Amino acid sequence: MSSYLAPIDKPKGLMVKMVYRYTRRQFGKVPGPFSVFCARMPSAFTSFYGKVSKLDKKLRLSSDTVLLIRERVASTNMCLWCMDAERWYAVNKAPHNVPKLDALNEYRTSPLFSDKERAALDFATELTEHKHVSPETFAELSRHHSEREICEIVWLVASEHLYNINNIGLNIGSDGMCETSSRPQSAAARG
Repeated sequence: MSSYLAPIDKPKGLMVKMVYRYTRRQFGKVPGPFSVFCARMPSAFTSFYGKVSKLDKKLRLSSDTVLLIRERVASTNMCLWCMDAERWYAVNKAPHNVPKLDALNEYRTSPLFSDKERAALDFATELTEHKHVSPETFAELSRHHSEREICEIVWLVASEHLYNINNIGLNIGSDGMCETSSRPQSAAARG
């Protein structure tokens, strides 16, 4: 599957060139969203993604919960690039989460998940699938999460949805980053 717009191999502008250099070092290649979307709309892309990253660092939810919610939204929306990116992150930065990612479709019954995580995942799933949440789902979420955490969960669903729609709309699929992360990097790629 190839994107609807051809990737741009040689971007214009210093900022985008720096993003390309960094991502090549990090992943061994320039990921699709960068070479397709960022290269064409660098200020929109870098502003949004930079702000999301800064805001995510201020969340009170655990990074494990953030990962699970983002992956649940991406898999519900079938954003293959985001699903691959979340797995890459788990494998390389948070390997203790890989079993939960593998069991994410069974989160309601799997003993790997806490009731608190189930409540967050039910909320994220319902909001993503139906664009609304039942009072019962919200009440269960409220039993396990503070008002601040609930707002953070809504933020995660909304911002992940935007990532997903960007990729789905341009037919940007998986870059095989999990494959990439398991291959040894060349000396040039390591910098």
